[in-house]
Amino acid sequence: MKVLMFGWEFPPHISGGLGTACYGLTKGMSKINDLDIVFVVPKAYGDEDQNNMELLGANNTKVSQIPKNIEEFRRKHIYLEVNAMLIPYNDPEKRYTFFSDDFIDNQNLFDVDEKGKIKFTGLYGDKLIEEIYKYAYVASVISQENEHDVIHAHDWLAYPAGIAAKEVSGKPLVIHVHATDFDRSGGKVNPTVFDIEKRGMDAADQIITVSNLTRQIVIEKYGQNPNKVTTVYNAVEPITKKERKDVKKDSNEKIVTFLGRITLQKGPEYFIEAAKLVLQKNNNVRFVMAGSGDMLEKMIDRVAQLGISDKFHFPGFLKGSEVFEMLHKSDVYVMPSVSEPFGISPLEAMQSDVPTIITNQSGVSEILTHAAKFDYWDVHALADAIYGIVTYDTLPKMFKKNGRVEVDNLKWENSALNVYDVYIKAIENKQFVF
Repeated sequence: MKVLMFGWEFPPHISGGLGTACYGLTKGMSKINDLDIVFVVPKAYGDEDQNNMELLGANNTKVSQIPKNIEEFRRKHIYLEVNAMLIPYNDPEKRYTFFSDDFIDNQNLFDVDEKGKIKFTGLYGDKLIEEIYKYAYVASVISQENEHDVIHAHDWLAYPAGIAAKEVSGKPLVIHVHATDFDRSGGKVNPTVFDIEKRGMDAADQIITVSNLTRQIVIEKYGQNPNKVTTVYNAVEPITKKERKDVKKDSNEKIVTFLGRITLQKGPEYFIEAAKLVLQKNNNVRFVMAGSGDMLEKMIDRVAQLGISDKFHFPGFLKGSEVFEMLHKSDVYVMPSVSEPFGISPLEAMQSDVPTIITNQSGVSEILTHAAKFDYWDVHALADAIYGIVTYDTLPKMFKKNGRVEVDNLKWENSALNVYDVYIKAIENKQFVF
């Protein structure tokens, strides 16, 4: 079975969990002998790991400048040209606000270089809507040039590319919902993003969601048939001996860590309020809020207002080995997300033998047993969980021992087999549609 897969980023060039999940899934899928994957991104850099599949960059694909074809494509995808204020959800550094313009010139031609290729930044900048549109056009070309049995598009940025590929080849489309705008916006959904998401779901023959939490949103908020929506949980890459190395702590204080985007979705304010309650009962604790985002300054101000600045650190966005180094220094990891479609970071913490606390409003809570859980708004419950782990020796020992075993059994190979079953279903159902 040949799979034409569309994503937006791929390691080592990633800005969040989406690229990490795509890498883990394709690596797991490489263990299935029947699968042959071509993974497409807007911009390929040349240093990506291609041991498990072939990686193509839309930036390296030559396109034909035929006005008639481009005009036809433009009419089909005109919704992408509306002026819209959008917020790319997984950029760790900035919260961009921007508007799209009509980026096809008066001759209805795309701007190509001397080699007949369209340029892409591959970033989440002020040209994002333009890049989504161009990516979809190049996807239609790639669909013609690469034999495939099924199309797989990861998240809303790649849905238009998946739709365009399906229009050309007629092959079944599977979309993978890693998050929805209901998660990213805290309920204040951007109508343009919703429209792109809805069109992707409507066009899909099968839909994969990363949790039952997300599955219900897709069914209830986007009006999708439950029969075509399947939950396939994410997993986590096994960590190396180097990543498991012991890191000496700078003091005897217990360290409690938040690691993620400092945005509404991630619930950073609840972490801070719980920290204040913990410090009232145990002053031998230090809190770390690692990450960046639009709420960072507000959170720094709130820490100062509560008078706990001497017990709080804001080290900024961490990546790669810095993440594991921070985890190894931690005594507790907290993910207080308001709405988390899945959440891979708790799995990484548990791999690192760090007792973990997560919200009931996270997809990962559906599969974890040996993690403390609370409702995101219940700061007293969160404070009690933190206090218990940093104060009593038996609790962290139990979480470490059982948590490591539990998370080591969550393998991408199993997720890949479930995705393969969805492909089979999409292909078989397509054959009976006349």
